[in-house]
Amino acid sequence: MSDLDGWRKRIDEIDQELVRLLNERSQCAVEIGHLKKKLNLPAWQPEREAEILRHVVKSNPGPLDDAAIRRLFERIIDEARSLERHSMDESGKFRKE
Repeated sequence: MSDLDGWRKRIDEIDQELVRLLNERSQCAVEIGHLKKKLNLPAWQPEREAEILRHVVKSNPGPLDDAAIRRLFERIIDEARSLERHSMDESGKFRKE
């Protein structure tokens, strides 16, 4: 049973790191939203999204298959785009709700 507990503890640690990294990535998206507003660029840039997806699939060593990585990053990108749009509103301020 201790092996199971050890693996679960490791998963909990990884989950905490994932949350930290996702929030760090999201802060980048907020800053990009501010820059896009200044540069009068749209929040959605499909060519950039395709580039990100190609990159993460190419760098995937497994055990997740490429389709799973693609689905996960499509969701991450969708959430980032939402933050970008939010940061492009009139206030330009991020609010935790």
